Amino acid sequence: MTSRFMTAPQDLRTARLLLRSFESGDIPAIVRLAGASEIAATTVLIPHPYFEDDARNFLAKASEGFPAGRSVTFAVSIEPGRELCGAVGLQIVDAHKHAELGYWIGVPFWGRGYATEAARAALSFGFNTLRLNRIYAHHFAENTASGRVLEKIGMRHEGRFPQHIRKWDKYVDVENYGLLAEEFRGGESARKNTDIGGRKSARRSDTFCEGEET
Repeated sequence: MTSRFMTAPQDLRTARLLLRSFESGDIPAIVRLAGASEIAATTVLIPHPYFEDDARNFLAKASEGFPAGRSVTFAVSIEPGRELCGAVGLQIVDAHKHAELGYWIGVPFWGRGYATEAARAALSFGFNTLRLNRIYAHHFAENTASGRVLEKIGMRHEGRFPQHIRKWDKYVDVENYGLLAEEFRGGESARKNTDIGGRKSARRSDTFCEGEET
């Protein structure tokens, strides 16, 4: 029997995706997808190799973080069959009304724009539902696709931290992005006005972006 982990307060739907709480039945897919070396190479916290215990620890942490108000973590699944393709979430500091956006998409699903679609939905949820004041994200400097996705969802580049993270015995630079609630709402208004005018509001993403494991 599949049990549901309460990692998020509600489901979110986009044009192609269902963002939902994780279920115990997702564990084999998490191990398979998060276990790819390409995923670990672009993240701070995802280990490699990745085992079932790692997936269970990830879900336990997400299940504890949500009711405590520290995090919201969505399973990114493809409609209509609910096939898991990744994860997206927010690490929240309520006292400051800000959160870090993080996400990963499994290698078999790269090149379809799912990262941008999921990240945009999480960003909207953070500002419109959680009423956050600021959301930020970062990526390894060599992972330039991450920067493109963050720019596509409206985040601003805020600078680079040189040799900020040690990954696999190598120090790597980190690129930082952020967005304020007032900027997000101003961008929403601009997109609505653009849509009314009959022009495309944004390009469809075809790249993969990944933040820390959420």
